[in-house]
Amino acid sequence: MTETTSHRRDDADGHIATAIGPGSPVLAFDVGGTAVKAAYFGPDGAPGEILRVPSPAFGPSSAEDLIASVAGLVDRLTPPGAEPTAIGLALPGIVDDETGFATYSENLGWRDVDFAGRCREVFRVPVAIGHDVRAAGTAEMALGAGRGHRTAVMVALGTGISAAVFVDGRPVVAKGYAGEIGHAVVVPRGEACVCGNQGCLEAIASAASIARRYSRVSGREVAGSRDVLDAMLAGDRLAAAVWDSAIDALALGLSHVVSLLHPEVLILGGGLAEAGEHLFGPLQERLASKLSYVPTSLIERATAGENAGLLGAAVLARDLGSGGVRKSS
Repeated sequence: MTETTSHRRDDADGHIATAIGPGSPVLAFDVGGTAVKAAYFGPDGAPGEILRVPSPAFGPSSAEDLIASVAGLVDRLTPPGAEPTAIGLALPGIVDDETGFATYSENLGWRDVDFAGRCREVFRVPVAIGHDVRAAGTAEMALGAGRGHRTAVMVALGTGISAAVFVDGRPVVAKGYAGEIGHAVVVPRGEACVCGNQGCLEAIASAASIARRYSRVSGREVAGSRDVLDAMLAGDRLAAAVWDSAIDALALGLSHVVSLLHPEVLILGGGLAEAGEHLFGPLQERLASKLSYVPTSLIERATAGENAGLLGAAVLARDLGSGGVRKSS
């Protein structure tokens, strides 16, 4: 299965970025729970054909299977005589961008994998390894809604919830644990979370949890959070209650982020952000109501698009390939 990206539009107007700008050629890989996106970015910074291949099967061999898959794609994507200067690899789970060590992947099942070491053994060019959400945040900071800001937090609202934190223009990594806002408790003794805790933000306000909670209280199975929003707009009071509780949980979680960092902008991406003003308007108001001393931060929609992780991986590779290592704190 392939995608094509045949245009570039101005991200400053809220449009989708599709290129990283001119520079050295790189390869980028964005690893998800079900699929790996891959593309070659030429000297003009635009990706060629974006390939999607299945992610490796869950289990202890998934890391080695992934490296083998990436190695095959490197040969497949690289034009003759145009070897990339570096590779960018965005990984899910707990990943230390600075050391290239992946502690754990809930979706793919690996534990304690030295990706940096394995990549040095397998690939002919240097490999920049990063967390998938921080890679998407890197794309937002370079090309999207974070452009021009120094301190920003990008929150991915999808099956789970995770954040990429940027302070003074640099990503905060903290051995891979920075930004795990989805597992901060916002409702004591609340909804059970996959992490084993109760009342985590992810268990209440992720796109998946909104659908799951509505299905449970209504007795009507729905496919996703969009169905819950549609039901709310049609007058369903149960849907409205689930949606309202999700916004309240998000506002509470983000109020702690604002109180701690006071970012210039909070950038929301992922499937839930597709709700548009049904999310952003109420959330901005609810966030302001929870902050009495610290001024509220502006909430913006992510604009780097569905390939943000891939673009971010390419930016990381470009930095590494050109000799400029992106510093983290």
